[in-house]
Amino acid sequence: MESGLLGWIGIGASFGLSALGSTIGMVLNGPAVIGAWKKCYLQNKPAPFILLVFAATCLSNVIYGFIVMNALVGTGSTAAIAANVVLNSQKFFVLGLSAGLCIGGVAITQAVCSAVAAEAYAETGKGFGNFLMVVGIAETISLFAMVFTLLLAG
Repeated sequence: MESGLLGWIGIGASFGLSALGSTIGMVLNGPAVIGAWKKCYLQNKPAPFILLVFAATCLSNVIYGFIVMNALVGTGSTAAIAANVVLNSQKFFVLGLSAGLCIGGVAITQAVCSAVAAEAYAETGKGFGNFLMVVGIAETISLFAMVFTLLLAG
């Protein structure tokens, strides 16, 4: 493909799949946080505002996908960017698709952990730091995927 179509697909996938994972993550953990607050209200307990942290955990992955996308696109004139994408089309396809799948998958993983953590913290009022550490371990996978992709992209 002379036009570099595969490269452009990879570049778009790095951001698009990361954003999709974060969106799916919000579908999973947003309602869980709202449900945890609801349980608190029904039990006449204060609803901990700090649960909002669990709702937002998967959002950073959109930023990581955006950083990867920008690194793959590069800088310079439009013609120089297009020539670079054509030259590195297969590389950008593999890197972008791999990074997008990994980062998006991590967002979903974080959401599942955050949903359980929000419910547990609302019920017990204990363990916030412990719960957040588990979500942070998943975050580390996204960071590794981003950094390693940036290193391989050159």
